[in-house]
Amino acid sequence: MNELSLIECVPNFSEGRNVEVIDAIVRSIASASVSILGVSSDVDHHRTVVTFVGSPDSVVEGAFRGAAAAAERIDLEAHRGVHPRIGAADVIPFIPLRGASLADCATLARRLGARMGDALDIPVYLYEAAATRPERVDLADVRRGGYEALKTAIQSDPTRAPDFGPARLGRAGASAVGARLPLIAFNVYLDTADVAVAQAIARAVRASSGGLTCIKALGLLVGGQAQVSMNLTDFRQTGLDVVLSAVESEARQHGARVERTELVGFAPQAALIDAALAALHLPNTARDLVLEARLGDITGDYRPIPFD
Repeated sequence: MNELSLIECVPNFSEGRNVEVIDAIVRSIASASVSILGVSSDVDHHRTVVTFVGSPDSVVEGAFRGAAAAAERIDLEAHRGVHPRIGAADVIPFIPLRGASLADCATLARRLGARMGDALDIPVYLYEAAATRPERVDLADVRRGGYEALKTAIQSDPTRAPDFGPARLGRAGASAVGARLPLIAFNVYLDTADVAVAQAIARAVRASSGGLTCIKALGLLVGGQAQVSMNLTDFRQTGLDVVLSAVESEARQHGARVERTELVGFAPQAALIDAALAALHLPNTARDLVLEARLGDITGDYRPIPFD
């Protein structure tokens, strides 16, 4: 890994409603000479996901500045949303894109975690590839009980002691900092307001309940509509088409149907092409027939073909 390596960082902040706070966090991140790819906020989740890329040093700096801005402006005592959370800068993962490995990103996570603990006085838990103990690999285990449960557990339960920072929570809460491969955040909205239906579907499809490999899922109520909120941690093992088909099948059993879907953040191109090929019953060789991709290989220009 060197300064030419390209790293992605996708921090999740516990603020999805106050535009001024969100803008301040994004500006803080951008000031570290990184490239912001996208910002996605949801008022019901009360959460904002920022996606940015840069060199190893710049993404660590951007993540630190974003976490500092969030800690200054977000009060977990007043925060209420449907998405699980333990802190203002709730989750900060590093993802290798070019010229770096998962182990390299785990090193960046530890660098950031130590700095946040020392400079911001925030408890930090290392997760996934950066985890220091097996029971912290899964983010759901780190966030068990949310901010409210962690307030007591961090002081009384030695297994909940942080990897960095104080063993106490302030109003900015704690942060989970880790390293992982690219995942796809995929939400499915149902034509019902019965959150129990979404919860039942989530239990049926998620890997931890014996469902689909590499799928994490929650059932939530968002905007008065039941939502199955999922993370595909490896689309090569379970693709978008497979998980959507499974959700549709489970929904029918509960007298519901899928109304719409959404991506939160970005998805690898291969994941979308794989899903399109499956939906159209095309052979795998058809991926070589994408016109823009072939032209780009020849000319270096991958822009979409205009049809106006």
